[in-house]
Amino acid sequence: MVNIEPVLYIGISQSFFAGLLISTKKPYTTANRLMAAWLYMICIEMIFALINSKVIEMYSFPFITFTYGPLLYLYVKFMTNPDRKFNWLEMLHFVPFVAFFTVSVIFRSEPLVRDLRSFFRPDKLISLRIVYSITFFFSITIYSILSFIEIKHHQENLKNLVSYTSQRITLNWLKILSISFYAVFLILFILGGLNMIGDFIPFDPYFVIFGFIAVFSAVYSFYGIKQPVIFGEVFHDGENGEKKETEKYSRSGLKDSHAEKYLKKLLTYMETNKPFLNGDLTIHDLAEKTGIARHHITQVLNEKYKRNFFTFVNEYRVKEVMERFSEPKFNNFTILAIAMDAGFNSKTTFNSFFKSQTGLTPSEYREKMTGVTK
Repeated sequence: MVNIEPVLYIGISQSFFAGLLISTKKPYTTANRLMAAWLYMICIEMIFALINSKVIEMYSFPFITFTYGPLLYLYVKFMTNPDRKFNWLEMLHFVPFVAFFTVSVIFRSEPLVRDLRSFFRPDKLISLRIVYSITFFFSITIYSILSFIEIKHHQENLKNLVSYTSQRITLNWLKILSISFYAVFLILFILGGLNMIGDFIPFDPYFVIFGFIAVFSAVYSFYGIKQPVIFGEVFHDGENGEKKETEKYSRSGLKDSHAEKYLKKLLTYMETNKPFLNGDLTIHDLAEKTGIARHHITQVLNEKYKRNFFTFVNEYRVKEVMERFSEPKFNNFTILAIAMDAGFNSKTTFNSFFKSQTGLTPSEYREKMTGVTK
C-alpha cells in the first residue's frame, strides 16, 4: 500500500500557511477570501484523510472536493470584478457539498468504496457510488468550463479597455491553472475507470489525488499571493458598462453625426499628441484627455472604425515603429528598444501584432526596407 503520509503532512502545512498569508493580504478582497477558503478546505481535506487513515473513519467518502469547482469559479468572478457584491444566492453553488457531507456522515461506518476494483459490487451502496461519481465528474467539468469562459470573456473585454498586455491583468496564469486542474482530474477519472473495470494500473488513483492537490495548492497560492487587484487601477464601469456594450449600444443615444465627430477628434488627437507612446495607456486616459465618454469611445471605435481599443492603439504603435525603421538616426537602435519607445511593453505582443499587421516579423520587415539587421 502506498504511504501518502509525507504528502499529507506537506500539503497540510503548505496550504494552511498559504491560506493564512492570503487571508491577511492587503487590500482585503472577496477574491482573496475565496482563495484562502479554498486553501483552508484543501488543508482540512488532508487532515481528514490523515485522521481517516490513522485514527478513525470520519466519513464514508471524500466530500470536500465538491467545494473546489465552486470556489475556483467564484474566485475568477470576483477577481475579474472586485466591485461585485457577494450575493448569498451564490451559496447555492455549495448545495452538492452540503448534500454529500450529510450523506457521508450518515454512512460513515460503511465506506462507500474501499477499492475501486469493487466499485460495481452489487450492494446497497452501488446507487450512491454511481450518483457520487457522476456528480463529482460534472461538478469539476462544469465549473472548470465556467471558469475558463469567465477568464476568456475578461480577456476579450480588456481589449476595449487597455492598450497593453500584462500578467497582472490578463490572468493567463489562472486560465492555465484552471485548464491544468481539469486535465489532471480528467486523467485521474480515466485511471479510476480503468481500475474499476480491471486491474490495469498498479496504484490507486485516489492516493495520486492528494499529491496533485498538494502541488496545485502550492502553485495556486504562489501566483495568488503575487496577484494584485487588477481593476483598482484602470476599471470603473464594472458589469453595467459591459452590458451596454454587449447590447450593441442600443441605449447609448449617440447620434451618427456625433459619432463621426468623436471619431475625427480621436484620430486627430492620436496623430497630433501621440498618447500611444505611453505604454500603460488605457481608455480612461484617452477619455480624460479628449473629453469623450469612455463608452462612447468604445462604441465609436467598434461601430465606426471596426476596431477594439487594443487594436486601435497598437496600430499607431506599429506605424510609429515602421517610421522609425525608415529614419537613419534609429539605425543603431535595436528593434526591441524602438518598440518599447513606441509604446509596446511586451516583446511577445509587439512581435505578434507587428506580424499580424505587416505579414512580416519586425526583423524581416526592417531588413527588407532598410537593410539593417539589428
